[in-house]
Order: sequence, then C-alpha cells, then structure tokens
Amino acid sequence: MRARTRTARRRVVVLAAVASLGAGLLAGCADDGNDEGGSSSEGGGGKTKITLGLFGTAGFEESGLYKEYEKLHPDIDIQQTVVERNENYYPALINHLTTNSGLQDIQMVEVGNIAEIVETQSDKLLDLSKYGKKSDYLEWKWQQATTKDGQTIGVGTDIGPMAICYRTDLFKAAGLPTDREEVGKLWAGSWDKFVDVGKQYQDKAPKGTTFLDSPGGLIQAILSGEKDRFYDSSGKVIYKTNPAVKDAFDLTAQAAEDGLIGNQTQFQPAWDTTIANSKFAAMSCPPWMLGYIKGKSKPESAGKWEIAQAPKSGNWGGSFLTVPKSGKNTEEAAKLAAWLTAPEQQAKLFGVQGSFPSTPAAYDSTEVKSAKNDMTGDAPIGTIFAQAAENIPVQTIGPKDQIIQQGLTDNGVILVTQGKSPEEAWNNAVKTIDNNLDQ
Repeated sequence: MRARTRTARRRVVVLAAVASLGAGLLAGCADDGNDEGGSSSEGGGGKTKITLGLFGTAGFEESGLYKEYEKLHPDIDIQQTVVERNENYYPALINHLTTNSGLQDIQMVEVGNIAEIVETQSDKLLDLSKYGKKSDYLEWKWQQATTKDGQTIGVGTDIGPMAICYRTDLFKAAGLPTDREEVGKLWAGSWDKFVDVGKQYQDKAPKGTTFLDSPGGLIQAILSGEKDRFYDSSGKVIYKTNPAVKDAFDLTAQAAEDGLIGNQTQFQPAWDTTIANSKFAAMSCPPWMLGYIKGKSKPESAGKWEIAQAPKSGNWGGSFLTVPKSGKNTEEAAKLAAWLTAPEQQAKLFGVQGSFPSTPAAYDSTEVKSAKNDMTGDAPIGTIFAQAAENIPVQTIGPKDQIIQQGLTDNGVILVTQGKSPEEAWNNAVKTIDNNLDQ
C-alpha cells in the first residue's frame, strides 16, 4: 500500500461503506454488540467472527481471499471496515492502541508508521513470529516490524518497488523513444539524467503538458532508494544534515523551477484530473500506482502507458497486518493474518490487485510472471517490478518518517511550482517539520 493512502497501495477506490471519517474511523466505533471495541466472538450463524481494520484498498475481499479462507475454515466469518486514506485511518488507530480499546482483531499498519508502532505500541500487539514464516518474507520487510527484543508484531503484505510509468504517445510526440528498454537506458543510474530527459521532453512537449505529474512524486522516488534518509541507525533525526535529503530536495526544486513538473499535490482531486486529461508524460510508479492510474484514467488511455526501470531501485509503500492482544480471537486472527500474507495468497493478490508481494517465492508464480495491466498493455509488469525489488536497499525507518516526508513535499517542493524560491521552500519545510516533531 502506498505511503500517502497505501496506501498506500495499494486499485485505490473510494469505498461507499465509509460514509464519514470522524470518531468512528475504526470498527471499534461500529455497533456490533461489543462495547469494548470492534472484536466480536461470534459472527453469523454462531461462527467465529474475525474483523479487520484496513485503509485504501487492500484487495483481500476483492480478490476473493476471504471467501477462500472461509471455505477452508467453515467456522470463520470475516468482516472488514475500510477507511480510504491512511492519514484519516492512522490517527484513530493510534488513539485506539493508546487506550487499548475499540480495536479490530486485525489492524493494518502502513510502512511509514510501522517504526512508531514498533517503538511505542508493541506491548499491545501479538508476537506473530510463530504464525508467519520468517523465511517467506524479504529480510528487511520482516525486520521493519520486529522489536529490539525480537518480537515481530506485524506480517508484511506488499512492497512498493519503484519504476517509472510513462505515456508512449506523449514521449513520441516529444521526439523521445518509447521502447521500455531504450527509455530505461536514457536515465539508468542517475536521477540527474532523469531530469535531463525531462528537459528534452519539455523542449518539444505537446501543448499544456509537463514531463512529470508532481514534485512530491519525484522527491519520494529519489529518497526511496536511499539507505539513510531522515534517521540514522541510532534513531537520531538527520534529515536537515543528510546530504542525500538536501540533494533530492534541490534536484526536485530545480525541475520545478524549470517547468518540468505539474503544480498539483498527489492524491488530491485536481491531481486526479491531470491523470484523466493526460497532462503529464511520466510519473514515479510503484506497483500500486498502476491501479491508481487505471482508476483515474479515461478509457481511451488504456494501452498508452508503458513502464521502465527507475534510475535507481527504491521502495515506496507497503503495509503490515498486526493483531491486537485485546481481541477475543487473537489465535484465529493471527492464523488469518499469516495466511493472507503467505506467498500463495500474495501472488493471487498481485494478479488481481497489483499489490506486489513481500514474499520472494511469489515472484516465480504464474500470477506474477504473467501479470498484465490494462493501462500498460503487454508490459511484463511482474518481471519488471521483481527486478526492481532485487536491488531495494535496506532502509532505516524512523517513527516520524511520514511527517518528515509530507513536510518536504506538501510544505516544501510544491511551493516552488507556486513561485517560491527553492531556499524559501526548504526553510518552510524545515520549520513545518520541526514544529510537528516537537509536538
């Protein structure tokens, strides 16, 4: 799932069942006859009910995995409550964990929040190491949800290996190659080369289009490939002194000053419109982004997108399933969480949903190898993302990564597209981030 709404990643759709995003964001506020929270011991027909609190579109229901599990376990009744955006979901989750009430049997946690959960809430969550099989998962993914004393409080769902999605029609119109191998060679190994390609595009760009969609997407992609970003291995905040962060900010700001980037904030309605109206030629593209593109594009855009390797490998997105100890069915919930994230199920989920597996064994599956997307035609998306996943660095994750990333984008580089200087944008981002870190 993608970092912003997992999102994450996450197709990302608005779920009609979520009518409001107030105090009842999690199922603990639903009326299920249990005053202590969302967990309930009985479902329909006397079955054991397992509830899940999710955000974005995890895809478990849409892919038929719940029905498959219920068929294998006739005494289990699975129900989910979904909030569209993680920024609405996560504050409520923290509140429920802090009070140890109102929690579902299984709660999803986005990768940008997992370090904070491990550091501050692990005592509220079940150790899943005896349910999930460590060797099934990428080592760095497993470690992200593991405490210093060796308890693993979350099993990984998906990851977000970085690629670049681009419009072949717009590239062709600007005199650029359209073959994915040739395109990848244009910027291989360097984000500076990537921006240079943007300058070539902009010189002959179709009227009213930019090379990239949003400054947030570019800085996110660059930083997704850095081992150390906002924290060092000791837990010290280093974003202001880390050259990699400032370099990423400056490169993005320069691209914005040069007019290579649209002036919209990602995952907002105005940005959605730029996708629908084909207003940009390329974008940072982890697997879940393909679902977002498909959901926001007009039908005539199908097959006009392609996908190439990013200049450097990185990871954007991914989530975990956790099991609160306060639930009435922790044993059954842990078994379900482990089953949903096992290689076989992750492969099926990618085939239907586009959530790329955090379990390497799934990469050789038919579902991954033969995966296609309507927007990218015959592109072997499973193979492309698997290659990217092989080179993702083991990244240091801090408890406030999401706050820092959002500050750099929404309170930083976006301002350059609105007329602020890079220096003004950086100073505003730092002020906003530091104020939020002090709270």
